[in-house]
Amino acid sequence: MDSKKQLRKKFSEIRANITDKSAKDAEITERFLNMDRVKEADCIMVYASFGSEVDTYGIIDTFLGTDKKIAYPRCEDNGTMVFHVVESFADLHEGMYRISEPDITLPLAEVTDKTVCIIPGLAFTEKGGRLGYGGGYYDRFLIDNPDIYTIALSYEELITDELPLLQHDLLVNSIVTEERTVLCNE
Repeated sequence: MDSKKQLRKKFSEIRANITDKSAKDAEITERFLNMDRVKEADCIMVYASFGSEVDTYGIIDTFLGTDKKIAYPRCEDNGTMVFHVVESFADLHEGMYRISEPDITLPLAEVTDKTVCIIPGLAFTEKGGRLGYGGGYYDRFLIDNPDIYTIALSYEELITDELPLLQHDLLVNSIVTEERTVLCNE
């Protein structure tokens, strides 16, 4: 099996060459919004999409100004990540890795059994395996918050049969693509 570094390069290239992303992003967003877990969630933890990732701004826009809280991650120097509740896009600024993140003064998100966290990644398996970007931020966050329901947004081309997973690599609960919703660990 290829090394994670080689796989990251391979799947980054595949993702960069996916066509008709706007239509696929709209399908993924619609599927995500129609999930029962999302409808029942009290807080949606979501990353700011960057580059060729599935667009998360449509999801965020849907919930801003509603009774659902939206929380963004902020990476800290010690390799951990915390989520802050935002009320508008104006609450975000360019942070670590040039990715939008919330201001440190915003309130921290409270994690409950109704919290949903959207997990980024380059590729996924149908069993919930994930090839991340190599920082380990989400794995460390989820180890400390095991009750959060995790959902990955991915293009169908990035679902693969197997990935090299280590013991500390956590599985996502479900994956939403433009074609289907995969329930991985239920």
